[in-house]
Amino acid sequence: MEKDEIRTGLQVAEIKRDLVDNLFYLLGKFPEVATPNDWYLAVAYTVRDRLLSRWVKSAHEYYETKARTVCYLSPEFLIGPQLGMNLLRLNSEQSFRQALQELGLNLDDIIEHEKEPGLGNGGLGRLASCFLESMATLQVPAIGYGIRYEFGIFDQELRDGWQLEVADQWLRLGNPWEIGRPDIRFDVQLGGHSYGKPKPNVRSISGYSARVTSTVPSTTKWNRKISRRCFIRMTSRFKDASSG
Repeated sequence: MEKDEIRTGLQVAEIKRDLVDNLFYLLGKFPEVATPNDWYLAVAYTVRDRLLSRWVKSAHEYYETKARTVCYLSPEFLIGPQLGMNLLRLNSEQSFRQALQELGLNLDDIIEHEKEPGLGNGGLGRLASCFLESMATLQVPAIGYGIRYEFGIFDQELRDGWQLEVADQWLRLGNPWEIGRPDIRFDVQLGGHSYGKPKPNVRSISGYSARVTSTVPSTTKWNRKISRRCFIRMTSRFKDASSG
């Protein structure tokens, strides 16, 4: 087998092998006892391997050429469910579907199992994601900075004829697109006060007495974007996912 095909091949046999490998080596399960969530994670990790190989090549190329990068700041990024979209970007949906059928599974059921990332609740988040996708289409290096919300806006339930709003625990079963970075920490200031210092033609705003807390960042692989926990860092797709 060629070196480039290890964990990155798109043939049915290669995908099937890697699905079982990820189920075993990452989740400690074998097919007979795997739950629907185990299989979802195994599929997502298998897709992520193939995205990462392409992303790293692009990121290294921009690093070597010292390419300038657009930085976009937004409190929301409504990126939508990732598994189905990343399969389309890899042009490999049919190959994964056949590999899963040979394992007795249905790809549509696995895609339906995925929770949508709760990273916003309105048009602002969708617009921010569209900006990154547009830059990706133009192959413009870009990073989006946002917030990794532990909970989404809310889920809705009906109980005894009443509509209730409950917490959207989108991270409860794990996020396979995320890579932890425990060796990096950021201090985040909360509260405090601000005051102005009038100067000719300038208004300076300073802050003080803020409470400080630390957060551990993580790298998240969503739609070929990279994200940072607390200040999510999501890079746009540097190159088309189906290319090397």
